[in-house]
Amino acid sequence: MQLAGMDAVRINMSHATHDEAAETVHWVDKLNQELRHHIPILLDTNGPEIRTGPLAKPLSLQPEESVLVSSDKQKSANSDIPFVYVGYKKFNTTLRTGDRIRLDNGLINLSVVKKTNEGLLCNVEDGGILGSRKHVNLPGVYVDLPTISARDKEAIKFAKAHNISFIAQSFVRAALDIQVMRDLLGESHQWVKVVAKIENQDGVREAEAIAMAADGIMVARGDLGIETDISALPRLQRNLVRTSLGNGRRCMIATHLLESMIENPIPTRAEAIDVGNAVYEGVDALVLSSETSIGQRPAETVDQLRQIIVESEQTPGLNFAQSLVSRSVKQSIARSAVELAERIEAIGVIVITRTGLMADLVTNCAPIQVPIFAFSNLPTTTKRLMVNRGVYARTTLFDTDPEKTIQTALQVLADEENLNHRDKFVIVSDVLTEAAVESIQIREVN
Repeated sequence: MQLAGMDAVRINMSHATHDEAAETVHWVDKLNQELRHHIPILLDTNGPEIRTGPLAKPLSLQPEESVLVSSDKQKSANSDIPFVYVGYKKFNTTLRTGDRIRLDNGLINLSVVKKTNEGLLCNVEDGGILGSRKHVNLPGVYVDLPTISARDKEAIKFAKAHNISFIAQSFVRAALDIQVMRDLLGESHQWVKVVAKIENQDGVREAEAIAMAADGIMVARGDLGIETDISALPRLQRNLVRTSLGNGRRCMIATHLLESMIENPIPTRAEAIDVGNAVYEGVDALVLSSETSIGQRPAETVDQLRQIIVESEQTPGLNFAQSLVSRSVKQSIARSAVELAERIEAIGVIVITRTGLMADLVTNCAPIQVPIFAFSNLPTTTKRLMVNRGVYARTTLFDTDPEKTIQTALQVLADEENLNHRDKFVIVSDVLTEAAVESIQIREVN
């Protein structure tokens, strides 16, 4: 998959055990010993989810059939109609008549007819076969569960112990949720970046504040398409991308990118166009899930995704970077460096950075056809920068003499890239002077 174009690895802690996750970390670390650009790991948390209970055998639910749904296991003995247990204590009291209950990622849909002493009497709108421990979505209903579960806290400890680059925080509903995560990360928040997964109506409403609090946003289209009206999903995705990029945050899109390739050798035409549209919107990363976790052709799927991305990048996008809110002098300097690079037709912007901040600021400006070459003396920085769109990050030693640091970067590019005499680079940094003063330079290849 790496040879096919994989830039990062996602571990979904909703399904993986800690032992399985540790094995994946081991293989990524081993692979990184051979790579020029190291692969970061994104750990996806479980979040405040609701599931149905275990079943002795699958339950067949027919359209227009009545079914009793309850958070009280004991009530099922008194019922002569199908019974579904839901593991959410406030379920019976929270829902109202007319509310919808979506089971198994929206494949089975119920509507609440009335409340009874035993639970909620529901009508089956869309039937199907219900298995054990299936996901439950309650569109428009506030779920009173902790932002970060006990299981998530263990995952956070795992992330800190294994030098994970990103945590994808599930079901973020408000900016305060991000602060709770940062508090649990402690000092580790300096290198573990928090990506807020927007997957319900609360998250959509609070997207602006969430974007400001987080390091990035993931448009998690799986649950988002269940928790909201699916016909509004294209609009929601575009608005969330605009919000993320407009606030200078990384943006990812996940779920159902090339879903048909779980079994088929090529994607559908609609999937190819969907991926291209995400590229035009300017997102940083596209996240495959089932295609590469249970799919029959993981490497081929990555390669197909890469090909669509490369082709789509030949066409100008929507340029949401124009709406970027410049909140600092550093951001303005980064924009000036990008505009200069485009004006003089530089073959790249070189960013010398320790923490990666300046590289992030240059990424925010979305340079057109100008790659960003980031150099840091911290491996944790160069690894996580690989998720930034258009950034190629390398770890090098920094010298006390700024000129030697620049020459090292230029030599690395001369050795690894196909450079021509008098090719121009724009160099931007805030670590090349003792006073940490931002500087922009133009250098030519000798």
